[in-house]
Amino acid sequence: MKPADALPDALVLDLRGVVDKAAFMDRCATALRLPGWFGRNWDALADCLSDLPEPLAVVVTGWQDYAEARPREWETAQEVFAAAVDTSPTGLAVLLALGGSDKSDAASLG
Repeated sequence: MKPADALPDALVLDLRGVVDKAAFMDRCATALRLPGWFGRNWDALADCLSDLPEPLAVVVTGWQDYAEARPREWETAQEVFAAAVDTSPTGLAVLLALGGSDKSDAASLG
């Protein structure tokens, strides 16, 4: 049995190669096993996230290229995730994995 403050089961949302909203929505639909009625827009994503039947932790990896290519869309995605976390009746956690981009940022740290 898990402690009350433990993370629920985790799913990985791998965004490597995603550089537009259509690809983001497709990746969400597949990784999160969203229903067939998922409309591939922000409101539909918010609805689906609020309807999850059990506690879930979503670990978002490879998001950096999408964030760089479409910063406003990425900001909206973060807002949708945050609102879903705040309102989920079953328990939702969304975690952004740091690192894992194809670019080496370590050299810029000095």
